[in-house]
Amino acid sequence: MTPDFDFGLGETADMIRETTQRFARERIEPLAAKIDADDWFPREELWPAMGELGLHGITVEEEYGGLGLGYLEHVIAQEEVARASASIGLSYGAHSNLCVNQIRRWANPEQKAKYLPKLISGEHVGSLAMSEAGAGSDVVSMKLRAEKTDRGYVLNGTKFWITNAAYADTLVVYAKTGDGSRGITTFLIEKDMPGFSIGQKIDKMGMRGSPTAELVFNDCEVPEEQVMGPLNGGVGVLMSGLDYERTVLSGIQLGIMQACLDVVLPYIRERKQFGQPIGHFQLIQAKVADMYVALNSARAYVYAVAKSCDAGKTTRFDAAGAILLASENAVKVSLEAIQALGGAGYTKDWPVERFARDAKLLDIGAGTNEIRRMLIGRELIGAA
Repeated sequence: MTPDFDFGLGETADMIRETTQRFARERIEPLAAKIDADDWFPREELWPAMGELGLHGITVEEEYGGLGLGYLEHVIAQEEVARASASIGLSYGAHSNLCVNQIRRWANPEQKAKYLPKLISGEHVGSLAMSEAGAGSDVVSMKLRAEKTDRGYVLNGTKFWITNAAYADTLVVYAKTGDGSRGITTFLIEKDMPGFSIGQKIDKMGMRGSPTAELVFNDCEVPEEQVMGPLNGGVGVLMSGLDYERTVLSGIQLGIMQACLDVVLPYIRERKQFGQPIGHFQLIQAKVADMYVALNSARAYVYAVAKSCDAGKTTRFDAAGAILLASENAVKVSLEAIQALGGAGYTKDWPVERFARDAKLLDIGAGTNEIRRMLIGRELIGAA
């Protein structure tokens, strides 16, 4: 364990951390190696139990079964889940933030009443589908088309890189209903809708056990009441959620960094070379000092941005900045963890090699670091 630094987050946040940390240690961490090795998503083992704790609906009002808390508490829960398994952390973030929180923010009362209770209880799994094989950073160039009919819409096309896709019961999906950025609409898709299917399942370097797949729409008929938010206003729905997505997903990287220290600190106290624990050597001490500072500096930025989200004062470039710092720090810390363990760190016998594979995803997902830097730089130059 590392020393606790009091960030002054408040009693509620501390309670969420304690509760989630205990659950993650007892229920998630024992499964983490199998989740990675077998690319296994333990839906039945974890999702309903996480629902009982209230983790799926942290930001949702109590009338729909949520806790009615904020993004700060959500980040902390995300951090502790990912500390036990980053793969489960990624699926949890896609479910609870990208899907559930977007429904909370944009759905009408009837849609909320229909979808939120089962998503929050953990009976259902949620997903969000923006990206396509040819539309990643340039997501507005998406090709999935929704044509208006007398009974609603017919969707044709595909989505790619979709987290939780193969297990999702409810999906928030963006499709073209017109031309350009003002011609995108958000739909609520159910897994059993005719014409909707799961395509290629994607075998990833890391975050194994967080299922990723292609979605296929082949004359998929969608009733008009499945439109979420304004018609042709999907870009507003999409972009408004990115700040919260980036902030909450930053918690994954915080959890990975803490997990690295959880492994490295006991190891360097016990591992002996030249007649003494390697933690007595100054180069190793410098290494763990850098790891600790990388973690807490990222925590400070992420927590501050989460508080700003709760106060309605966050900026798009600070949300991008928080995940930029957390993602790059996590990659560095995970590589240093491998180095601290030496040859042992390069084997499957120790989890630090998994931490490194998992950490790399958030350099890419939720907007690449290159896109984040472009956004921050553009905002700063424009504000000058």
